[in-house]
Amino acid sequence: MITGVAIISFSAIFVRLADVSPVTAAFFRTAYALPILFALRAVMRTSQVRTRKQRLLAFGAGIAFAGDLVAWHIAIELIGAGLSTVVGSIHVVTTMIAGWILLSQKPTRLAVLATPVVLIGVVLIAGVGSADAQGKDPILGVAFGALTAVLYTTFILLLRQAGTMGAAPVESLFDATAGAAVGALLLAPLDSGFSLVPTWPAHGWLFLLALGAQVTGWLLINYTLPHIEAWEASLLLVLQPGGTILWAYLLFGEVFSVSQWLGLVLVIAGVTAVTLARARSNRPAPGVQSAGPAAAVDVSAET
Repeated sequence: MITGVAIISFSAIFVRLADVSPVTAAFFRTAYALPILFALRAVMRTSQVRTRKQRLLAFGAGIAFAGDLVAWHIAIELIGAGLSTVVGSIHVVTTMIAGWILLSQKPTRLAVLATPVVLIGVVLIAGVGSADAQGKDPILGVAFGALTAVLYTTFILLLRQAGTMGAAPVESLFDATAGAAVGALLLAPLDSGFSLVPTWPAHGWLFLLALGAQVTGWLLINYTLPHIEAWEASLLLVLQPGGTILWAYLLFGEVFSVSQWLGLVLVIAGVTAVTLARARSNRPAPGVQSAGPAAAVDVSAET
């Protein structure tokens, strides 16, 4: 689990090192992953039969994921790898709210209390009222980070509707990744910098991103979730933005203003509280089997 979290914490770092347009990064990180996933499907094929509807919903989830990736890549350009990853992590809160509204999944009191803490943290990261906020455009960057969270929530809900979360992980990941590649191509006309021409070393970083976060990190996490306590999974997954902040500081010298640091702490604390509260509320009673990793924790390897 720790290995998987460490791998996905480098996602924003590889995107920044590639230094390509947002849609170019989204398309190639998924396109490079498809042949690997196709080969894994042949080796790890299961007896579980998935319907055409399930596969189409997983494909549609991938299209939403493409929008999520593009919005997140824009946020990386505007506020850096560290802060963009932290703001994107508020998908834990947006997924909770969507579950409450759409699925009648009532949140715990702790989760409700943590939500305004997260929102205050996001405002501070945006640099509202601060003259020394770091980033090209902190407010716009946070807006795209929030859009990342909303689109990721859409991705999660579609996967749930497809009934594929925690089941046949390679199959569902292949369908969703294919959808993400198609979705990126649909968004290409909106990106003036989009290019299908591979360049070096940019595409070396994109291939590492595909092999790492898109394939290895996700599969490691999905494999581990059923074998550890839900609260452990929740806590470890929240460490991803912390890892990204560390790598961004060490590799790029990313620094933040005092108010942004405070906002960062509030967001991570709030997201941690929400994930732990949800993990506790989803813990099965003694003698009852869990419905799978998705029942224990809703935070998969987004990026």
